[in-house]
Amino acid sequence: MSMDSKLYDIAYLIQFKDLERTNVSKVSIAWHLDHSLKVINKIYAVLKSSDPSVYKNRFSLSRTFSFLLGYIPRGTAKSPASVLPPYKIKTEEILSQLEEARINLKELEILDQNANFVHPVFGHLNIKQAKRFLELHTKHHLKIVNDILKK
Repeated sequence: MSMDSKLYDIAYLIQFKDLERTNVSKVSIAWHLDHSLKVINKIYAVLKSSDPSVYKNRFSLSRTFSFLLGYIPRGTAKSPASVLPPYKIKTEEILSQLEEARINLKELEILDQNANFVHPVFGHLNIKQAKRFLELHTKHHLKIVNDILKK
C-alpha cells in the first residue's frame, strides 16, 4: 500500500475520530491519525534541514527485522513529545496536517538521498530508510485504527 493510499485512508477515517476502544488502544482514533501525520511532517522537516554529509549507514538489528518483516510491534516504543497529539484534537487540525503531509511526501523525492534523521530505536535513517519507516509507522497506526473499528 502506497503512502498516497494511506493518506486517503486517514482522510476517510477522520469521520470516526472520536471513537475509542480501550481494550484495543488507550487512545482515540483521532490520536492515531494526528500522531501519524505529525510523524510524517516532523520527519520531513528534519530530513529537509539535515546535513547529508553526516549520514553514516550503521547496522541496526531492530530496523533490519522491522523493515524486512514490514511490521512494528505494538506497545514497544514511546513517542517523542514533539509528535504527541494535543489533549483536544480538532478535525481542522487533522485536515491541515493531512494536506501538509501530502506536500511533504512529494517533496521527499527531491531531497538528497543522504538527507537523514536519527530514530530513537532504528538509528540513523537516510531518505530510502525514512520512507520505509514512514510506510511501516503509518501502516502500524492504521491497523490499530482498523482494530478499534472492528471491535
